[in-house]
Amino acid sequence: MTFHVLTLFPEMIAEATSHSILGRAVKAGLLSVNPVNIRDFAVNKYGQADDSPYGGGAGMVMMAQPIYDAYLHAKKATTSPAPPVIYLSPQGRVLTQQKAQALSAEKEIILICGHYEGLDERIIEEIVSEEISVGDYVLTGGEPAALVLIDAVSRLLPGVLGKEESHQNESFSEGNLLEHPHYTRPPVFMGREVPEVLLSGHHGKIEEWRREKALERTRLKRPDLL
Repeated sequence: MTFHVLTLFPEMIAEATSHSILGRAVKAGLLSVNPVNIRDFAVNKYGQADDSPYGGGAGMVMMAQPIYDAYLHAKKATTSPAPPVIYLSPQGRVLTQQKAQALSAEKEIILICGHYEGLDERIIEEIVSEEISVGDYVLTGGEPAALVLIDAVSRLLPGVLGKEESHQNESFSEGNLLEHPHYTRPPVFMGREVPEVLLSGHHGKIEEWRREKALERTRLKRPDLL
């Protein structure tokens, strides 16, 4: 899978995706991340990509022309006939595990990172196929949100986590339940013991315990999911 990321700060995207699991996936050829610097497509020598809003008001608005030309540049590098173009925006639908799963079926995705007061509305109307939010709050820019989406989607790709079951029983992956508690060595820590059933070797009872704990945890922490 390839992510083409239209951004004012390509180094943020490149650096964050060069480490840990994503970095290994890139090196293994399972994932490709192509940051595209929007400023490279500005029409003046200063690399201007924003301007004051028509009608007045505080803040700046990202200009349509540099974004559009950056989009055309990214699209030329794609092999998919119509890759989804996603604008990371607090006005979009909130990213869910189910949405990440759906996006993981795409071969290529173009992401647009906004800044300031957002994008000129005309670029949204012209090229954006979907707006996605990572939560009901506002960030200083779209790059952190883009990285959240890249991480959530990439880890679902075959081979990225190594073991497919690593993500099959996680929170939100099964009926919107939170994940059950986990334990590892030592068997006793500060007087707290690992539940006996997990030491029993009885896989049927272990799965039953995990299911019960997942339900219990969801009722306690996120009853809205039920």
